Amino acid sequence: QVQLVESGGGLVQAGGSLRLSCAVSGTIDSINVMSWYRQAPGKQREVVATITSGDRTTYADPVKARFTISRDNAKNTVYLQMNSLKPEDTAVYYCAARNSWSRMYWGQGTQVTVSS
Repeated sequence: QVQLVESGGGLVQAGGSLRLSCAVSGTIDSINVMSWYRQAPGKQREVVATITSGDRTTYADPVKARFTISRDNAKNTVYLQMNSLKPEDTAVYYCAARNSWSRMYWGQGTQVTVSS
């Protein structure tokens, strides 16, 4: 089992920054990929950024050059640094982990609201 706890969401003005954190616990060694997803009201959940166990990162087009995913293995934490935030970034952000058997684990989500 893997447990994920997100933090760091909040209200920010357009152009501002936030850093989300995801504390990971449980059978961490089985995790291959960590991701951040988001879900805006009335929309489907979408992947925002991904980091593999080999530290390869990928980003959704709308957030490229603005968001950065990273990990601190000593702290068992994954981060999402979000800069130049836009109102369309408003969503609930979820941390997700995929293990060696392709099972997905999800955090409870953290709200990010960007005001114009």
